[in-house]
Amino acid sequence: QEGQPIYLAVKGVVFDVTSGKEFYGKGAPYNALVGKDSTRAVAKMSLDPADLTHDITGLTEEELKSLDDTFNNVYKAKYPIVGYTSRRILNEDGSPNLDFKPEDQPHFDIKDEF
Repeated sequence: QEGQPIYLAVKGVVFDVTSGKEFYGKGAPYNALVGKDSTRAVAKMSLDPADLTHDITGLTEEELKSLDDTFNNVYKAKYPIVGYTSRRILNEDGSPNLDFKPEDQPHFDIKDEF
């Protein structure tokens, strides 16, 4: 909705992409990526509805490299982190993921309960 923040997740990291609303806002070219973890779509540079998922099963080495490059050089470099998806901070049984490490952004502060 107009006036609301625009969020998207890549690799379980939720970014506020509101400053790029010409790319991610309603009717914008990459609007299909928002509101979900679109890791596969980012890796494949795809807007196919089947790729709008966190699942990276079967991606090629080239696609995985593209994912890492885009994650680091676009999303982490340009947009603030506002949170994490449950898949990133919890195990499948719902217990806390003890290996979870928040992304390194100077303005991001995670609470001790995570």
